[in-house]
Amino acid sequence: MKKVFSIKNILIAVVVLLVDFATYIYFGLMILSYEDFYDESKGPYWSLESMTGIQQFAYIGQHILIALNWILLGWIGYRIVKYFVKSSNKRLHN
Repeated sequence: MKKVFSIKNILIAVVVLLVDFATYIYFGLMILSYEDFYDESKGPYWSLESMTGIQQFAYIGQHILIALNWILLGWIGYRIVKYFVKSSNKRLHN
């Protein structure tokens, strides 16, 4: 059976987590300018009409990143369950 917790897999997971956190922080910092310079005359608070192009990019990008994180967590959970079911079935048949 393949080794799941190899050094290579752990390093890949750490790098992916660091890139994910850095991206989330970057989008968050881009959104801070919206909160600092919000102008009521441009539209309701947190509406896309009241945001500049960069702020819209950050807002939509942050939501896409959150959705991707949920999908990735679901996939990881599926892989963990699949691994344990496979290993328990193997033990039962031996």
